[in-house]
Formats: sequence, C-alpha cells, structure tokens
Amino acid sequence: MNARLDYFGNQVGGKFVKALVSANKGLVDSPLSLTIQELVRMRASQINGCAVCLDIHTKEAAAAGETDVRINLVAVWREANCFTEAERAALEVTEQACRMADGGVVTDEAWANAAKHFDEDQLAALVGVISLINAFNRMNGIIQNPGGDYRVGQFA
Repeated sequence: MNARLDYFGNQVGGKFVKALVSANKGLVDSPLSLTIQELVRMRASQINGCAVCLDIHTKEAAAAGETDVRINLVAVWREANCFTEAERAALEVTEQACRMADGGVVTDEAWANAAKHFDEDQLAALVGVISLINAFNRMNGIIQNPGGDYRVGQFA
C-alpha cells in the first residue's frame, strides 16, 4: 500500500509536518511522563485507526522499556489490571477527546479525575499530546499513510 501523497516530500506538507514535529518536541520534554504520553498516543491512534502512528508509538514505547503486555492491553485498559490510576485517568480523557466528533465531550468527571493525578503543567501537556496525535492521525488517515515500516528513532 502506498500513501496517496508523499506529504513529507511535498514543500507545503513538509513545512506543516516540521511544525507538528516541533510542537511534539516541546511535549516530549514536558513534565508528563513519556510512558503516559506513549500510552495516550497508542490509544488515540487505535481509536482513530491510524496504522502508521500505532506502528511508531508501539515501537517507541517498547524501545523506552514498555512491556509487551501493557502495549497489547492498552486497547482494553479498563479490563486490564496493569495500568495505574493516573494512566487510567489519562486514557479516559484521551478516549473522550477522540470521540468528541461523535457528539461526546470530555466530562467534568473525567477531567476532575485527571486533575487528581496531574498538576496544571502535566494537564496542559496531556491536552497537547492528545491534540497533536489527533492531528497526526487525521493527516495520515487522509493520505492513507501505511504502517509497518517504522524504525525506532527514525524521526528523531
């Protein structure tokens, strides 16, 4: 399968992707743990059906020390006992945010639960990670960018 458009090789697309990657660098260095960032990116990419982002973030999470069990169970985190309460709170906000187009909202309850586990800087980073991965998911979905060929650190 080939992408509809070589977005990275296109002058306009390349500038846009560079801006997204630059925004991501600010989030990686934020006080929100890389573990939670990768769990959020994986779960959003599952919900949004983005193969290339799921390929990237499962491999990056594994390289950072995430276990196969947790990577495999992130899609069913509610039924799995291997996630912390903070991770569960982040995943709940992620799911609700990804489904806003279906008429949902991030509920006050979900936000309050997240606020129990994260300070304001971490919450700001959480919102940024969710928003940015949704942008990447949509871009890749529109151009049908395939997954499977990513190598850890490829975009570092």
